[in-house]
Amino acid sequence: MAVIGVDLGGTKVAAAIFDKAGKMISKETKLLGGATGKAVGKLVVDVIKSLKSNNPDCLIEAIGICVPGIVYSKKDTVWAPNIPGWDNYPLKGEIFLAMEDPNLKVSVESDRTCYILGEIWKGAAQGCENAIYLAVGTGIGAGIMLDGNIIHGANDIVGATGWMALQHPYVPEFIPCGCFEFYASGNGIATQAHRELESARNYNYSGLLSNKPIEEITSHDVFAAYQEGDEIATKVLNKAIEMWGMGCANLVSLFNPEKIIFGGGVFGPAVAFIDRIYNEACKWGQPISMKQVEFCASQVQGEAALLGATYLAISSLA
Repeated sequence: MAVIGVDLGGTKVAAAIFDKAGKMISKETKLLGGATGKAVGKLVVDVIKSLKSNNPDCLIEAIGICVPGIVYSKKDTVWAPNIPGWDNYPLKGEIFLAMEDPNLKVSVESDRTCYILGEIWKGAAQGCENAIYLAVGTGIGAGIMLDGNIIHGANDIVGATGWMALQHPYVPEFIPCGCFEFYASGNGIATQAHRELESARNYNYSGLLSNKPIEEITSHDVFAAYQEGDEIATKVLNKAIEMWGMGCANLVSLFNPEKIIFGGGVFGPAVAFIDRIYNEACKWGQPISMKQVEFCASQVQGEAALLGATYLAISSLA
C-alpha cells in the first residue's frame, strides 16, 4: 500500500511515491516549460501515471497535491496566479477521472497548507498543536495550525500574509502584492534594491551592486552584497528584517503559536537573521506570547510542500 505526493510549483512538478511509514520509494520531476491551462493539468497526470507504471508493485491508495495558489474547497477548483488559465481550474476532478479508480482518494491543498503539514509530519512542528510556517520566496504566505487544526477561512484564503499592512502611508505599489511582500519577499527585496540604486545614481555609489545592471539585480545579489558590507544591500535587508519582525509580532499576538517556522527560498540565506527578527518582534508583540514562542528555520526546507502533500494523502486514509 502506498500514496503519491505531488508538489506543483510555478516552474515544475515533482511527485513521489511513499509508503505509509513515510519512506520515499520513487520520485520524478518535470519542468512546466511554459505550459498553461489544461496542459499543466495533463503534465500532472502524466507524472503520476509515469510513477505508477514504473512502480507496478505499488498499490496507490491516495494522492495528495500541493498547488501554488488557492484551493476552493466548496467548488473543488484551484486558482494559481502563476499558471495562466488556472483561475477556477477543476484539478481534483481531472486527476480523479484520469486515474480511473473509483476507490482512489484525491486531495488538493494550497502550498501554504502543505508547508505546515510537511513540518508537522517530518519537520520543526512535530509535537506542536499551534505553529505557523512563514514561507518567504517570490511572495510571502503562511500556513497556520491552531489547536491541532489547519485553518482555511471562509473562502480558503487564510495565510495571505503578504498583504499585512506594516508601513504608512499607503502607496499604489502595494496593490499587486501587498505591503509586507513589497518590502520583504524575494521580489520585494530586489525591488527595494532597484529603488535604492536609482537614487544612488545621484551620489556616486560604487558598491558591489553597482557592478550589474539595475534591472538584473535579484535578492540573491542583495544577500551576496550584504556579506561584503554593501551599504545599499545592508539598508534593504535591515528594512526586511524590521518587516519580518513586525509581521511575526502580529502573528504571535493574534495566534499565540508555539513556533514560527521560517522557510521558502529567502530562508535560505536569511536564516542567519532569525535572532535579529525575533528581537525586532519582541518590540511589537504581546510580551508574554513573545517570551513563549520559538522562532526557527524549517527542518525540511525545499521538501516541505512535497512532504505536506504526501501527509495529506496519508491522512485521507485515516
